[in-house]
Amino acid sequence: MRLANILLMGTPGVGKTTLGKELASRTGLKYVNVGDLAQERQLCDDFDKEYKCPVLDEDRVVDELENKMKEGGVIVDYHGCDFFPERWFHIVFVLQTDNSVLYTRLEKRGYSEKKLQDNIQYEIFQILYEEAMDSYKPEIVHWATQQCTRRTRE
Repeated sequence: MRLANILLMGTPGVGKTTLGKELASRTGLKYVNVGDLAQERQLCDDFDKEYKCPVLDEDRVVDELENKMKEGGVIVDYHGCDFFPERWFHIVFVLQTDNSVLYTRLEKRGYSEKKLQDNIQYEIFQILYEEAMDSYKPEIVHWATQQCTRRTRE
């Protein structure tokens, strides 16, 4: 029996990487951060000057991951999903967090004002959740909101 493949998606800063690494360490599943993979294997074909980030060569990313995904037991971490084959995933989690928390995280990463605002808009309008619902069977897509708690000294 093949192990399930999981997609963790959401705007940058919602906690995909933290969750993916923790889930992999607890389950023994393989963790793949698509951005890191693309950088390591030089799977980008352009650079977006406006957003100051590399642009994936999506076909090469799919080719790179195909055999690993066939084996199963993979947690994939990426913000979008529209280029991944539907057959790859058994469950999709679209992560979200409070916009004020997200804004602070992205600001600390040095995002430009436009990039910051665009990502916040993606959160507000649930664009990535809609993308997931359009790309996969609705019964495998789950929306997970990160609950932020603060510890205070009494």
